[in-house]
Amino acid sequence: MIRRFQKFDIYLFFILILSTILNIYHIWKDDTVNAYYTAAVTSMMKSWHNFFFASFDPAGYVTVDKPPLTFWLQTISAKIFGLHGWSIILPQALAAIGSVYLIYRLVKPTFGQAAARLAALIMACTPIAVAVSRTNNIDSLLVFILLLATGMMFKAVKQQKVLWAFSSFAMIGVGFNTKMLQAYMIVPALILFYIIAYRTTWKKKLLSLIVSMIVLLGVSASWSIAVDLTAKDNRPYMGSSQSNSALELAFGYNGLQRLTGQQSGGGGGIGGGSSKDEGHPPSQQNDDDSSTMPQPPSDGNQNSSDSSNQSSSQEQPFMQGPPSQANGTTPPDMPSGREGGNGDGPPFGGGGKMGNGSGMFGTGTKGPLRLFQSELSDQISWLLPFAIFGTIGIFLSTVFERRRLNTKQKETLFWLAWLIPVAGFFSVAGFFHHYYLIMLAPPIAVLAGAGWVALTQLFQTETGFKKWLLPIAILVTTAFEIFILSTFTSTIGFGLSIAVGLIGIGSVLALFFTKGKAKLKQVISLIAILGMLITPLYWASTPLLYGGNSMLPEAGPQLATSSVSMSSQVNEKLISYLEKNNTGEEFLFGTTDATTAAPYIIKTGNAVMALGGFSGSDNILTLSEFKQLVKDGKIKYFYLSGMRGGSTDILTWVQKNGKKVAASKWQHLSSTETKTTGSSNSQSSKQSDSANGQRGGMENGTLYELSVD
Repeated sequence: MIRRFQKFDIYLFFILILSTILNIYHIWKDDTVNAYYTAAVTSMMKSWHNFFFASFDPAGYVTVDKPPLTFWLQTISAKIFGLHGWSIILPQALAAIGSVYLIYRLVKPTFGQAAARLAALIMACTPIAVAVSRTNNIDSLLVFILLLATGMMFKAVKQQKVLWAFSSFAMIGVGFNTKMLQAYMIVPALILFYIIAYRTTWKKKLLSLIVSMIVLLGVSASWSIAVDLTAKDNRPYMGSSQSNSALELAFGYNGLQRLTGQQSGGGGGIGGGSSKDEGHPPSQQNDDDSSTMPQPPSDGNQNSSDSSNQSSSQEQPFMQGPPSQANGTTPPDMPSGREGGNGDGPPFGGGGKMGNGSGMFGTGTKGPLRLFQSELSDQISWLLPFAIFGTIGIFLSTVFERRRLNTKQKETLFWLAWLIPVAGFFSVAGFFHHYYLIMLAPPIAVLAGAGWVALTQLFQTETGFKKWLLPIAILVTTAFEIFILSTFTSTIGFGLSIAVGLIGIGSVLALFFTKGKAKLKQVISLIAILGMLITPLYWASTPLLYGGNSMLPEAGPQLATSSVSMSSQVNEKLISYLEKNNTGEEFLFGTTDATTAAPYIIKTGNAVMALGGFSGSDNILTLSEFKQLVKDGKIKYFYLSGMRGGSTDILTWVQKNGKKVAASKWQHLSSTETKTTGSSNSQSSKQSDSANGQRGGMENGTLYELSVD
């Protein structure tokens, strides 16, 4: 017991406490989180059928557009603790804390305890990692799985047991069933590390890698093949796919199209419409932002979005694009159809820098310096310059063993092989969101933490340019952080920039004026890197302090002044009317898209048909199939936004043959109808009208009662 206590690292304990606070505190304030995914969890709790296929709705009509692993864990958590925002967030928050611990465990055996502590601390303070982990998005769990795979590969090399290598690639397959091809981003690093570090003949290495690839592909494709082999009449439609295929979804929409930016979505309009995608300009793209989607009116008590969300308030998912795009073509660097479908949100929604940055989603201009541009740097890149210098320091501070790479160099190459391809992807990709950058957090944390130890050692023992690497790294990183902060001076002033500059410059001066005191120089060097962590830590704390956006997670002081997340309120009067007048129908009502349907699934637990999947573009039903559902008594009501543009067979039929339900029976009262009810009610209705106006004129929506003669 005493020996175990002596091995206990008190610094790691406090780092994990910090990570726990950043990732868990106040998550109970988020009721529905990303409603698209929360609706799926609500539905998956209803039956094993919905659970296995990750059905968006309780009726098993259409799935979400991602594989089910994360949602399985969220559903289990909701089963244990009840369906709450925090219970759905909890698996991701725990995964983030686990990732901090895994970083420590991966770094310590090779680079030492000091490097492990710093790497874990940097991981804990990475802004975008905290922001996404406080939502029900998938990425934090994916990173945790990839770190588990890394640990297995490291163990395979240290123990010289190939079964651990097979397990590592199997774990990547598990990651594939979390977020599909994104998990494969570190496969080159695993292969490289196995080749340079595993001690066996080339023939055995090749054979082992072949087996590993078979294991990888087998585990990866297991769920997709099971889905595709299931008769289509016995499972939900694969949301956002063009051919109702899980494999096509993985390698198309969630694969190559992410790199090119050509998001074709579900293959056209709703219900047997044209198979060509309607090209929309960026402000008309529809991901997960309820502010740009048609929805039934609410009771008027929801939060308003910021101006960036309001900018597209009159642009609905079925509006035709400009004449130049009417034939389905799109300009360069602009996706056709719609993006997202996974809770990724609209291109200019979410408030903050995402609302005014360059690039399709405010992600900067393509090029090798994209991660250093102001649009992305504050989310992930604070210590990226130091990590680069640290990598150089690691190689210069170690020597070859018999003309071969030593363990530190091999593991450094692994983290570089993780960092460089992923950074390369984000440098050229046409479609990604800020929170995808969490993929860069582990290698930056490790290379910066281990690099600090190497650079400090070089400063103490070397002369010439090797000695200068540490002060140069401090000054360059300090200058870069001040550059990032300069974008936010109107929000936070100059105080933080001055503090960072003084710590950076002061520590460099102290290093040179402190002679012959190695321990003191090490303390000064530590103060320098901790000073560099002040701003990332503040950024990481902003979702906790100011509230975050569950659809488009980001971090930063702009969260304090922008309402970044639309509330998922529902129209209680509509629900009351539908529940009173439904006569055993399977669907409470139907609507065009999942964003409209999601809050009502969460609120009632009943099935709501999202006719065209997430954004309304999936060709799930033909007109004859829809009419048969009406005839069979499975759907009786359909809500249609009054500001819809374009038409499809089903929506045209609904408008032509459906019986309009009087608005007074299901809508909230307008301000003109409540003038005589008193000032308090009048004020409430004004707020309601304001909310409706900000959400695309939803007061013009129409509820239809359907029947087939």
